[in-house]
Amino acid sequence: MDIIFGIILPVFGTLGLGYVAARCGVFDEAANRGLSLFVFNFALPLMLFRAIAQAELPAAMPWGYLLSYYIGAFAVFGLAMLAGRLLFGRRLDEQAVLGLGAGFSNTGMLGIPLVMTAYGPSAALPLFVMIACHSLLMLPPTTALIEAARGGQQSAAATLLKLGKSVLATPIIWGLSCGLAFALSGVPLPGPLDSVAGGLGAAATPCALFALGASLTRYSLGGNLREPLVLVALKTVGLPLLVWLLATQVFEVPPLWVATGVLLAALPAGITPYLFAQRYNVCQSSVASAVFLSTLLSVVTLTALLFLLRP
Repeated sequence: MDIIFGIILPVFGTLGLGYVAARCGVFDEAANRGLSLFVFNFALPLMLFRAIAQAELPAAMPWGYLLSYYIGAFAVFGLAMLAGRLLFGRRLDEQAVLGLGAGFSNTGMLGIPLVMTAYGPSAALPLFVMIACHSLLMLPPTTALIEAARGGQQSAAATLLKLGKSVLATPIIWGLSCGLAFALSGVPLPGPLDSVAGGLGAAATPCALFALGASLTRYSLGGNLREPLVLVALKTVGLPLLVWLLATQVFEVPPLWVATGVLLAALPAGITPYLFAQRYNVCQSSVASAVFLSTLLSVVTLTALLFLLRP
């Protein structure tokens, strides 16, 4: 009951309130864009900056944590591509977008608030490690596959350069990096900086969840649901199961890192796959349905995982 009333209801209740507000027209697209910019440019970076700056760093990086997650993520990516080819007759560029839809988690808008609410500041370091690698490892292969299928319109070097610039321009990465610098130096946060970061960071969780709920009104169920259901099954069941098996049976990963990695793996599909589908004009209906369905289903799957994963 503590998990339901202390984590699930506050998290998904805030998300649901944002959805209802947007659906009823009392929180329009312009308002949601402004709130999302505040969350990503200020609130989340400052919350993570403060948490990392005050974190106790491990003596050695648990590489098994990253290997468990990304072996699982790319395995699911490949399975989604295979399903797209064998079951639905998709081209290579379409298969790549489907793979991203099955393997790319919504770490920003839902993952950070959920993990921090569930496990507190001690989970900030595993979050930092995952967020720092997530886009950097998942997006270049997707882009390369799409470009290869379309005749190599963009070189690999140009793709990597563009992605590097995008990562360096991300405020969350700057917040994490500055927090890590303080943690490594051992210098405590100055009082005024700590107060500002604490005050604005406190708004990150509710605002991110409200904005995510409002943004879900852009997506709806459409077309044949067989393909989205395959993506949802791989994303919310297959990926967390693979990560858990690898982290507990193959690698030696600390319990908190196992819990964080599995919870991040079980998150619904991120908005990024839909942006790829829009950009390349492929599989938009399937990916939009997968984002919507996986978010709804995650209420059940994440609740179950929080009961099972108690580091």
